Amino acid sequence: IPAGRMLQGESQKLLQMEQELGKRLIGQSKAVQAVSDAVRRARAGISDPNRPTGSFLFLGPTGVGKTELAKALADFLFDDERAMVRIDMSEYGEKHSVARLVGAPPGYVGYEEGG
Repeated sequence: IPAGRMLQGESQKLLQMEQELGKRLIGQSKAVQAVSDAVRRARAGISDPNRPTGSFLFLGPTGVGKTELAKALADFLFDDERAMVRIDMSEYGEKHSVARLVGAPPGYVGYEEGG
């Protein structure tokens, strides 16, 4: 398959991104648009190639579609909705609990172990 044809196929796929993600999400058109724009910028070669395609932080109350958007995006990009890193931030409500994620600060037990 010629590289140009593969790129053309990806271009067509990226143009349909909002429509595809929108099939799984209701009432989140602004979030879908923002994520789609960021992915297209990364894939268009305008962004730094040494950076990830995207790093997204979805905020909001329970049940608004944060996890579903992440799953839909992973499925769209990688054909596997599990191809993502999901961190449930409700587990890090206390100031000290973030040490489980990033590691203990110097002088504390577990400092050498990291996050």
